[in-house]
Amino acid sequence: MNQAPPPADMTLQRSSRDADAVRSRLTSWLEGVLPAGQDPEVTLHAGVDSNGMSSETVLLAVTRTVDGARVSEEYVARVAPAADDLPVFPSYRLGDQYRVMQLAAEHSGVPVPAVRWLEETGDVLGTPFFLMDRVDGEVPPDVLPYTFGDNWLFDASAEDRAALQRRSVGVIGDLHAIPDAARLFDFLDPAVAGHQGDTLLARNLAKTRDWYEYGARGLAPSPLVERGLTWLEEHLPAATGDPVLCWGDARIGNAIYRDFTPVAVLDWEMATLGPREMDLGWMVFAHRVFQGIAEMMGLPGMPDFLRAEDVAGSYTELTGTPVGDLTWHQLHSAVQWGCVFLRTSARQIHFGEMERPDDVEQVFHHRALLEELLAEVGA
Repeated sequence: MNQAPPPADMTLQRSSRDADAVRSRLTSWLEGVLPAGQDPEVTLHAGVDSNGMSSETVLLAVTRTVDGARVSEEYVARVAPAADDLPVFPSYRLGDQYRVMQLAAEHSGVPVPAVRWLEETGDVLGTPFFLMDRVDGEVPPDVLPYTFGDNWLFDASAEDRAALQRRSVGVIGDLHAIPDAARLFDFLDPAVAGHQGDTLLARNLAKTRDWYEYGARGLAPSPLVERGLTWLEEHLPAATGDPVLCWGDARIGNAIYRDFTPVAVLDWEMATLGPREMDLGWMVFAHRVFQGIAEMMGLPGMPDFLRAEDVAGSYTELTGTPVGDLTWHQLHSAVQWGCVFLRTSARQIHFGEMERPDDVEQVFHHRALLEELLAEVGA
């Protein structure tokens, strides 16, 4: 078996920031943002949640005086990582994330947390950040993956799992239904950041190649990822249909649920314009990664969950729009996950959590699946 087993502790150190300094600076900043006399006081609850490996996520409360009474409200700060902390992405464009969340909430029924305040200069915490409302609920865990068992989703009935799957696909369909997406979200076109290509999909793939080269410079080249990129470039699908708003990191671990219904859609770092298959392929692939890890550990996992044919079928039924084959998009997702693991491993080395590996691809927790997909397409 070529795929590396997940470490006993898959958590990562996300930041070198001092918590007391963060609290003090946020308090001072809010004093200038809020109306005079509110006297804000910030309480930090936690540094980062258990899912995701990119932006820093700070849970906090803000207590202030409103109409003569002290009230406390719960927020989440999304903070771009410092360059010295080896970010996953080359750039974070927090203003774009803030704006896309605003627009998605205004133009759809998708449950996007309300965004409140944006600080783009980096003068307060050293990097840009924004505050959004905190939403209570349950999240399918990444650490350890929900497919390992002993969590609310794994223990749910088949009917409840199916309902969560269908409603999650429905959220993606609602995002894709936002009209005139190419105009409304033109700032998400990869061309804005300098990625070239004749079609949106070509520009998104160029963005992925640039991301890979950024990650390879920080750790080491990956022959598997390079094989995948070459095949993807040589077999780029023709453009079909109008571009849609793609969530980008469209997986159930980036949503909050209550009663198996999505109540908050999170993590918009990878939002882009593109074909609808990008989101669907990512959702299917993300589950395949966790299912593969579970099976490698001798666990049954959830083999009947988020299968490609079921996701595509539900999407077509809910939206009335048929989708193309998801194979290309699943391999694209696999290549992007390789980029993620290159950067998160470099970060773990930076923080002294792991030794530099002799074989860079041993850090790919989806290595066996990536090899399987490459063999499937003959790459």
